Amino acid sequence: MTIASPLRLSLFGAAISVTLGLIGCSNATDTAATNESAAADTDKPAKTLAITQIVEHPSLDEMRRGIIDELAESGYVEGQNLTVNFQSAQGNTATAGQIAKQFAGDNPDAIVAISTPSAQSIVASTKTIPVIYTAISDPVAAKLIDEKEVPIQSNVTGLSSQLPIEPQLDNIQKIVPNAKTIGYVYSPGEVNSVVVLNQLKKAATARGLTILDVTANRPTDVAMATRSLSGRADVIYTSLDNNVVSAFEAMAGAANELKIPVIASDEFSVRRGATAAMGVNDYDFGRTTGKMVYRVLNGEAVNTIKPEVMNTLTLYASPKHAAEQGVNLTDDLLKNAINVDKKAQSAEK
Repeated sequence: MTIASPLRLSLFGAAISVTLGLIGCSNATDTAATNESAAADTDKPAKTLAITQIVEHPSLDEMRRGIIDELAESGYVEGQNLTVNFQSAQGNTATAGQIAKQFAGDNPDAIVAISTPSAQSIVASTKTIPVIYTAISDPVAAKLIDEKEVPIQSNVTGLSSQLPIEPQLDNIQKIVPNAKTIGYVYSPGEVNSVVVLNQLKKAATARGLTILDVTANRPTDVAMATRSLSGRADVIYTSLDNNVVSAFEAMAGAANELKIPVIASDEFSVRRGATAAMGVNDYDFGRTTGKMVYRVLNGEAVNTIKPEVMNTLTLYASPKHAAEQGVNLTDDLLKNAINVDKKAQSAEK
């Protein structure tokens, strides 16, 4: 059972594989089939899994769902032989620290930490309980692994998504060819967001682009930070900054008013208002993480499981949101993208 609580992202190669077929695996029919098939294989010993994430938003929630589905398919079914204690820090790093201490005291069989702030808190709280991090952009900068990709503690492993900046800038320039200034709204307290900012500034110079960064320390600051880019930025880029993503509708609404296109880095931000995004499939990311969690629950020593990087990118686009933000998406771009508008229409039928 899930225990609710008020306390409640390999180096990128030379080519990008744009994956269009992963989405179908996330529908409810497949999930039901997964749980049905797993029901016959629940003779595994009972296990307890603790999961935490810095905040609840669709991208992180979809990763968590992928983890649970993967475990169910492998024989660890929540409510049968798997107890899941999930807690969200509700965007508060101090709360993330409290959750980490509680999990350390509970001594579950494994802890999954979704997002950089949560992973940092969990790793600081225990050196013995197996920890699997996920949804991490730069585990080196987050001090989860070293430059040789070796975990800083023997009880740590996980999955990261090091989204290369050059393809992101390629995407931006395809959508807004005349862009000169890219606005970047972010939380300076999130290591992953600061890393992306530094990468953006370094890569933008060679392209004759300027990065205009604006801070949003809380989700409630996102709309104001976005509006401050009025007349100053030609396009807005956002990474998986948890403050921004948790208040993405506010950013999209402000961008619509200003007619500034927003380019994101995850599918759900496009569904929620962005023009386009190039990123990993969140559900598939969770399924891949779930495979690592299964190995731990099945008795494999966590220090024998090497950290992994998922670098398969998918292009998502919304002609509807693009029009609301003053741009048109070309047929050439759309033929290589998943059109979230069409996907939404299909889901409604």
